[in-house]
Amino acid sequence: YVERAVALAQAREIHGIVTAPINKEALAAAGMQHTGHTEILARLSDTADFAMLLMGHELRVIHVTTHVALRRVPDLVTRERVLKTIRLAQRTMEGLGRRDARIAVAGLNPRAGEGGLFGDEEKTAIVPAIEAARAEGMRVVGPLPADTLFSRARGGEFDIVVAMYHDQGHIPVKTVGFTYDEASKRWTGLSGVNVTVGLPFLRVSVDHGTAFDRAWKGIANPESMIEAIDVAVRMLAAT
Repeated sequence: YVERAVALAQAREIHGIVTAPINKEALAAAGMQHTGHTEILARLSDTADFAMLLMGHELRVIHVTTHVALRRVPDLVTRERVLKTIRLAQRTMEGLGRRDARIAVAGLNPRAGEGGLFGDEEKTAIVPAIEAARAEGMRVVGPLPADTLFSRARGGEFDIVVAMYHDQGHIPVKTVGFTYDEASKRWTGLSGVNVTVGLPFLRVSVDHGTAFDRAWKGIANPESMIEAIDVAVRMLAAT
């Protein structure tokens, strides 16, 4: 179905794709080399520069790295990769009508490295990428400590945040995205969507996993899927 959807999009028979969750363990068991929709769609469309963007509750977060082991992240946070992601953030905001977007870049290490005390990735990769982006005319600040950055972004100080790795960007978006169901006394529905930036077509997805433990019980919440479809329609209408 994914391959068929991409073929239709490339043939201009559809304008965009909305995907449901996909189980990454099942993909691996089936022999797939890619870890999720994002990487599969990039391969099928021959896209080299792409990134995962989460949107929800006044937050827009784009990721430098995504589905990789945490121990690999420092090696993947390079000047070129961070700069590419900042450019994709700028392109995303331009697509939303904001050419003068305020882009905030998170540090990789605690306290954004604290001047090199807790790691040198900020000095060797992130700062040079920010300086290059500024030279291209983008409004970029950082690297900023991630523990306070997202509340500042949610308060309206920044339009989009560049996160260095999966959980750094996902945790704040999902923390504010869950809703509490009084009837069941549990946290249930998750709002927010996932947009793959850089593809030659629009792709929007739910911002949660397959949750097999909820299958066939009548308790799954469709809120994120409804929002994903709505966001796709609104983004296509704006282009």
